[in-house]
Amino acid sequence: MAEVTVHGPLRLGDPAIIVHGGAGGWRGVSGTGEVLEAVRSGARAGMASTGRGLLEALVEAVAALEDSGVLNAGVGSVLTYDGRVEMDAGLMTDSMEAGGVAAVTYPRNPIRLAAYVARELPHVLIAGPAADRLAERLGLEKHPGPSRRALERWRMLREELARGGGSSWARAVHRLYGDTVGAVLLSRGRLAAAASTGGIALKHPGRVGDSPVPGAGFYVEKGVGGCAATGIGETIILGRPCVYAVELLAQGVPVEEAARAAVARHTRLFGPDTLGLILLDHSGAAAAAMNTQGMPIAAEGERSEPLALMLWRSGGERKDKESRRDPGSDPG
Repeated sequence: MAEVTVHGPLRLGDPAIIVHGGAGGWRGVSGTGEVLEAVRSGARAGMASTGRGLLEALVEAVAALEDSGVLNAGVGSVLTYDGRVEMDAGLMTDSMEAGGVAAVTYPRNPIRLAAYVARELPHVLIAGPAADRLAERLGLEKHPGPSRRALERWRMLREELARGGGSSWARAVHRLYGDTVGAVLLSRGRLAAAASTGGIALKHPGRVGDSPVPGAGFYVEKGVGGCAATGIGETIILGRPCVYAVELLAQGVPVEEAARAAVARHTRLFGPDTLGLILLDHSGAAAAAMNTQGMPIAAEGERSEPLALMLWRSGGERKDKESRRDPGSDPG
């Protein structure tokens, strides 16, 4: 049986949001206070914006995660092999409104450009320099460039490679902190999901992962539920765990069991340390599951107190939990 760690179900109600800060090893972190505050701020921003509309609330939640600087998205993005920031982001609503941007360097918040694609363009996915030129024409805020934290990590990894060490890209998400950020939102019976990332450290320039691709990094189905994934993007594109999890919800599988089953299937296909996901159904019940060492999550809802915690691998340390637990929750 594949080792899967699950948290849930959380009985959040409507409106509700659940966010994550990336599944990975989360090694080398002396404390996760900054990380938990980052995901808490993302959930708070989404809930505070539900009155503005479904897509707007989703964008504000992810933009807050991108702005944190401690997560691998937006201003906190890791660097390519040649030391540059290249970001992916995408979103989808249950009305099949979707947009994604890939390998962009200009926007501070790629999720805002993805939202423009979803609302205004007849396309689903745009990429590269042309997408950057669009962001500039739209007057979106410019990315400030690599953070000091990202540059330090890049130099460390390059030095390891020069010494003949370093891990393969397929192990990077496990060995480092975390990767993609994501959110799933329910408001007035409507569902939406999104993802944003700086990718995998030392990735090949131009590499695109699962985060801008509907059905891979995120997926929703009207009246059923929504999902956002995090992990090794190549495996997520091939395995489509979010689609699988939402299909299980459609069959009546409880949210926590659907999340568990989706991660267990992915582990059988691609091995451990490849996936984390968050799942929210149409009733406002949520769960998170992973096969990695850790994953920070936060959730808020009309029927629950705000929650933020670092989900650690089963049997591991859990001292970084910070939450006011919903009485209806039943952690796995």
